[in-house]
Amino acid sequence: MIVGLTGYVTKGHIARAALEATAFQTREVLEAMNADSGVELAELKVDGGMTANQLLMQYQADLLGVPVVRPKVTETTALGAAYAAGLAVGFWASQEELSRNWREDRRWEPSMDDDARSRAFRNWKKAVARTFDWVDADVE
Repeated sequence: MIVGLTGYVTKGHIARAALEATAFQTREVLEAMNADSGVELAELKVDGGMTANQLLMQYQADLLGVPVVRPKVTETTALGAAYAAGLAVGFWASQEELSRNWREDRRWEPSMDDDARSRAFRNWKKAVARTFDWVDADVE
């Protein structure tokens, strides 16, 4: 749902909102994982195409309050498939050997203070809650 649009809103504003929503949703998933596992996140290692967006990576670090780390190889799904095939045919001796191939490319440290982080997340959850039940169930 997009609300609050004015004549001054540009496609850049909408693109930024989509990036911020991605970061907020990631925080929600990670909070659920922390609650289920009892293990607090020390840093978030990321991969995929969206990691090229510097704004998203910094905002993610800010919302989580932990560093976000991008590897040199960002398409790790394809790399994982190659590693699995290489392990299967004996090209690599062990998973430990493969883990030594991982290299950090870039790290984003959180720069948002705790109060701003809490306020932003509280406002996100409030905005999401306001989208509930706005369509009647009998309407197709």
